[in-house]
Amino acid sequence: MIRTLLPTLLAAAALEAAPALTIYNGGYAVVRDTLTFELKPGVSRVTFAGATAQVEPDTVILRDTAGKAAFRILEQSYRNDPVSQAMLLSLFEGKELDFVRRNSERPDEVIRAKVIRSGHVPGGGAVQPIVEVGGRLQFFLPGEPLFPSLGNDNVLKPTLGWSLQSEHSGKVDAEVAYLSNGFGWEASYNLVAPEKGDKVDLVGWVTMRNHSGSAFDGATVKLMAGDVNRAVAPMLRMRNTALRSDAMMAKAAEVVTEKSFDEFHLYSLANPVSFRDREIKQVEFVRATGVKAERLYVYEGRSWSYWGQPGGQTKVQVYRELMNTEANGLGMPLPKGKFRFYAQDDDRRLEFVGENQIDHTARNERVRVLTGNSFDLVGERRQLDLRRNASRVVSEAYEVKVRNRKKEPVEIRVVEHVAPWTDWTVTENTLPFEKLASHRIEFRVPLKPDEERVITYRVNYNW
Repeated sequence: MIRTLLPTLLAAAALEAAPALTIYNGGYAVVRDTLTFELKPGVSRVTFAGATAQVEPDTVILRDTAGKAAFRILEQSYRNDPVSQAMLLSLFEGKELDFVRRNSERPDEVIRAKVIRSGHVPGGGAVQPIVEVGGRLQFFLPGEPLFPSLGNDNVLKPTLGWSLQSEHSGKVDAEVAYLSNGFGWEASYNLVAPEKGDKVDLVGWVTMRNHSGSAFDGATVKLMAGDVNRAVAPMLRMRNTALRSDAMMAKAAEVVTEKSFDEFHLYSLANPVSFRDREIKQVEFVRATGVKAERLYVYEGRSWSYWGQPGGQTKVQVYRELMNTEANGLGMPLPKGKFRFYAQDDDRRLEFVGENQIDHTARNERVRVLTGNSFDLVGERRQLDLRRNASRVVSEAYEVKVRNRKKEPVEIRVVEHVAPWTDWTVTENTLPFEKLASHRIEFRVPLKPDEERVITYRVNYNW
């Protein structure tokens, strides 16, 4: 029976105050935070210094969640030029500053110097500074500068700003929401099986990454699973750009463990997350036991068909196939991620035996994962005949050999490709086959230990 580890999150009052993230597979997130400010009649200036360094300015929404405050956004701006030594130095060009020179063997000394050129180039590469010390110019700073102030209109962190027009005054508890790059999440699944048998135990993990340039304390986190389309736009971002924002963000979905949301699936983590910049978090989100994951052996001598192509692949591929159903211990939407298989040896130690990616998989759908090539199963394929007769019929014949060097019996599925762009008929075959598609047929070949079996078939094309 499946056991999910994503129960309902927090009480409503706590949710209102905490930052919230909805992280998408595409490397971005919707960030929601709270901002309290006082409105006054006329124009009010409001700033928010909690935005990430990778915010997309044209996606920012400021709204009163209670719907009581009436205001109009006249202008919106985003600044991501936090104060630095070089930038502050540029504010004092043509002026004198004190510089501290650190000395290892004698007391530090203070040097007075005039800043001729700071070296700071907004939006570009820095150049050498020029300072005047004792009436002489030098192309390096004489020490660590001591600034009397931060200067006017400087920001310490990426900052959003608004000019708001209102006819009324009062306190507003607003929500700031925006899209930000620098986030990501992915699912991974560890499947543990005995050395023999098809029953596995499955544990699913969510791995989240924050490279947004900001930290989040006690954030509620949702994960959106699915292929959400985004418009491709020119990569043009301007600092201090005035923006208009008259749209209102749709009310967020209620927090649930897992639900179908629009055309996607939304997962909510059980507890608030303190998420530092450049931190990776992992959370177990699903656990199931006794899941049947059948082992399949497939020999595909060639991947496509054209007359006269013999093919020479000898590897027999190993797949694991399972049904995502309640009857099989699962039955929930599985986000795309990596399926990683381990097998338990006689000493009960786990050994890694293969992995591969799965796409988003709905419940009641099949999952098939290629885990590698079999060491002890071998296939051979060769063309026996190719000819064209006067009635515009092309005929080709093939021989496929498969061998089992294991100590136990197996079944190998031999997949053959025929030309899909014309009518074809298999006229001779030594084993029954199933037509999988317009250009693929499959022979199922049971093999005893150390047995070799030979399949021959002929196919005619009406040309």
